[in-house]
Parts: sequence; C-alpha cells; structure tokens
Amino acid sequence: MYTQIVMDHFSNPRNVGEIADADGVGELGSPVCGDMMKVYIKVADDRIADIKFRTFGCGAAIASSSIATELVKGKTLDEALALSKDDIVQALGGLPEVKVHCSVLATDALQKAIEDYRARKA
Repeated sequence: MYTQIVMDHFSNPRNVGEIADADGVGELGSPVCGDMMKVYIKVADDRIADIKFRTFGCGAAIASSSIATELVKGKTLDEALALSKDDIVQALGGLPEVKVHCSVLATDALQKAIEDYRARKA
C-alpha cells in the first residue's frame, strides 16, 4: 500500500521538532481525517535556512511533512511556495488516492508559515 520511501519518512521523519524563535509558523488541520500539522521556518537571505515540523496524524501525513521539509530546505521562499502536492506525491514514490490530501496539508502548512513570516516582516 505504501512505498518504501513513505515508510522510511514515516519511521525516520526528517526535521521533526520546533524552532523556538521561528520567523514564521504555519498550522493546519484537516476536519476530514483529524491530521494536524505545524511548520516552523527560519529565513536568511530570503531562503529557508531551517525548517521543522510537528505532525499529529497518519503515516502519510508524517511522511508528507518530512519530505516537504527536505524538498524546501535551502530554497528561496518563492521556490518553496511553488511546491505542489504532486511534487510531494512524486518524491514519496506515490500515495494511495485516499491519502493524497495529506500532501495538500503539507504544502498548505508550509504556505501559511511563509505568509506568517512575510506578515511579521511587513
């Protein structure tokens, strides 16, 4: 049902945790499945210098959060905003159709963190 990549990111998620002095924080929950994601970013020179996440949810939600952080670390904010659910699904080697919404949660939580950063900076 799940690919080896999904299982690896679920069993050994990357970038788990919180950033106490985060420049931006995005939090999102899904009423459909009860998954909750919180993404913390540190920004330097308009790039994501550090990123951490806390996810309460299923294996696909945790794996989606983990791979999303890996895909955007070091990227510019605009590059990070361009991350799509399809990018996450592809990087994970696929997700069951009923779990694709988890990849949307990851991109949306990241977008909220960047929006929070830009609002604080303005």
